This record gives sequence, C-alpha cells and structure tokens, in this order.
Amino acid sequence: MAKSRTPETPGRSRVAPIADAAVARAKRPGSTTSVAVTEEARRTMIAENAYLRAERRGFTPGNEDADWLAAEQEVDALLRARHGGAAQ
Repeated sequence: MAKSRTPETPGRSRVAPIADAAVARAKRPGSTTSVAVTEEARRTMIAENAYLRAERRGFTPGNEDADWLAAEQEVDALLRARHGGAAQ
C-alpha cells in the first residue's frame, strides 16, 4: 500500500515542522530566551531536507552535493529566523 502524501503549503518548507519540533523539545517551560539547537539536531534536519530534495528529483545521481548545500542553507535560515540571530 502506498503512503499518502500531503501537499506542501506554499511558502513553507517541509523541514519547517522539523525545526519547530527541535526547538520545542529544547525549550524549557516558562523560558523566554532563545534556545540552542544541538549540532546533531541541525545535521539531522539537513539530512532529512537533503533526502526530500533527492526524492523530488527521483533520486537521480549527481546532485547529492547540491541537495546537501541547499538543505543546509534552508535549515540555517529557518534556525536563524526562529532564534532571531545566527545559525547554530
């Protein structure tokens, strides 16, 4: 049985919910300061984003580096937007 796919919301990345979840897990109740996302969590978000990019391309070989770099830029931009400063 095939998995059902949900369409992406225009203007919102599929990795945004992953970043939101990582920030929510790291935040302490009642804290109003920004939260640091671990390097491991950042790398996981980048890897998942790069995989989704490759999947959209049909896993055609030869673009792995471009997928990773684009994913890294997107994740870092999301983290900066959520933390109000530099990426982790």
